[in-house]
Amino acid sequence: MAKAYDHLFKLLLIGDSGMGKTCLIICFAEDSFNNTYISTIGINFKICTVDVGRKKIKLQVWDTAGQEGFKTITTVYYHGVMGIILVYDITDEKSFENIQNWMKSIKENASAGVERLLLGNKCDMEAKRKVQKEQVIKLAREHGIRFFETSAKSSTNVDEAFSSLAWDILLKTRAAEQGLAEEVDWSSGSGFILAIPIPSLLTRDERA
Repeated sequence: MAKAYDHLFKLLLIGDSGMGKTCLIICFAEDSFNNTYISTIGINFKICTVDVGRKKIKLQVWDTAGQEGFKTITTVYYHGVMGIILVYDITDEKSFENIQNWMKSIKENASAGVERLLLGNKCDMEAKRKVQKEQVIKLAREHGIRFFETSAKSSTNVDEAFSSLAWDILLKTRAAEQGLAEEVDWSSGSGFILAIPIPSLLTRDERA
C-alpha cells in the first residue's frame, strides 16, 4: 500500500511556559482556540497532513513544557527534529530575552543545520506590547532565521508560520536528495524575510 504522504517532518515548539505554545498547535491542527488550557506537563504532540509545494507533508508537531524543571525531560525530544519553532510572548520582555537560552539549548541538543523559526505570539494584545519588532528583526538576522508575529486567538499568521517552516525543510530535503547546496544562505542575512507570504501551500481541508 502506498504511503498517504510524501514526507514526514517532526517539528518542536520550545520557549518559556505560558507563551501559548499549546494554543498555537491546537489552532494550527484543529483550527480552534481555548484560553483555559493548563500548562503542558512533559510533552504531547499533534499530527496533521498538509500540501506544501505539491507534496503531501505529514507534520508531527511536538509541544514541550517550558518550565525550567522540565528541560531535562524535553532534551531527548530534540533528536530527529527537522524544524524548531522558538516562541516568545510580545507582552513579556523576559520571554524574549530567554530566546538566547533556547538558542543555546538547540545548539547543544539538536542536529546541526536544523531549521528554526522565531515566533512572537499574542500579537492580538498590541496594547500590552513590551517587545518591539525592531529588536526581534535584529535577533532574527543575527541567527539567520525567519520571524513571524502570531496570535492563536485570532489565528493571525499561524498557518503561514507553520507552512513557512515546512517549506524551508522541504527545500533542504530536496537539496540534500539532489546533492545540491541550499538555495538560500540565511546566515548571511540576505535571505531574511519577515512574515514571508507563501501562497497556496496549505489549506485546512487537506489536513488529516
